[in-house]
Amino acid sequence: MRFKLVLVSASVLALAACHRVKLPLPTDLLPQSQPIRPLADARKALGEATPCCTTFADFSYQTRLPWRPQRFELGPGSLVAAINGSHSYFLSFALPQDVKLPYKVGLKSELVGRSVTSGSYLFAPTVVQLDEAFQPIGSEDVKLCEYMGWSNSDSGAFGSIEITSDRARYLVVYSSSKQQTDNTYWEQSASTFSTASSTTPTTTTVGGSYKIQHGPEGVVWVGLMDKPYKEAVSKAVCGKAPQGDGLLNSLGADLGLPRRSP
Repeated sequence: MRFKLVLVSASVLALAACHRVKLPLPTDLLPQSQPIRPLADARKALGEATPCCTTFADFSYQTRLPWRPQRFELGPGSLVAAINGSHSYFLSFALPQDVKLPYKVGLKSELVGRSVTSGSYLFAPTVVQLDEAFQPIGSEDVKLCEYMGWSNSDSGAFGSIEITSDRARYLVVYSSSKQQTDNTYWEQSASTFSTASSTTPTTTTVGGSYKIQHGPEGVVWVGLMDKPYKEAVSKAVCGKAPQGDGLLNSLGADLGLPRRSP
C-alpha cells in the first residue's frame, strides 16, 4: 500500500511539473475597437436605421471571402438590411470556386464591453449560403463558444460553418432576430485580474460562468478556416463541463486504488 501511495504522489508531481497551466486573457484587457454603447442604445440605433436592402439579390457581392478570417466592424455607419423580419448590419461575400468541397468558414465575435459582469454583449452571426440566383440553399444561426488564448487575436467567441454544396456561390453574414435575443456562455477563471496598468495587478475577480447577451453590433471575423481558428474552435468552451471525479480519483482508478470520499 505504501508503494502505491508513493507511486500516486510521484504521478501527481510529474503531472504538475510537466503540465503548463494556460491562464486566460484578463477580460478587462480585451480589445475595445469600437466605442462602447449600452445595449439598449445599440438596439435603438439599429431599429431607427433605414434599411438599404430587403432581399439577398439587393446585396453587393464584390468582396471575396477572405482566405483566412479577417476583421470587420459592424455598427454605426454600416449598411442595414431588413431580412426575415430582422433589422441587422451585414456582410456579403462571393465564395471561392477553386477550393475543394467540403470546406469550413471560421467566425469569431469580440466582446463589446470592459468586463463580462458589466453589461457586455457580442454580435452573434447568422450565415446564409446562396446559389447563383441569390436564392438561399442553407441558413444557420452560428453557435458561438468561448476560447481565451494568449493574445487578443486568438481570444473571443468562436464558431464555424461548412460549405458542402457545389451550388453555393455567395455568403451573407447577418444576425437573425433569434440570435439578437439569445446569449453565449462565457467562463471566467478565478485567476483573472483587472489592472490599473499593464503590469501591476490590482484586484482579483472570482471565477464563475456568465451568459453574455447578444447585441446588434460589434466586431466579427470571417474567412476560410485556418489552423489557429480550427484549434480555437476545437478547444472552445460551449457550456459548463460535467462534474469530474478529481485528479486523485482518476489516478487511483488507473492504479486500482480505493476511491477517495468527497
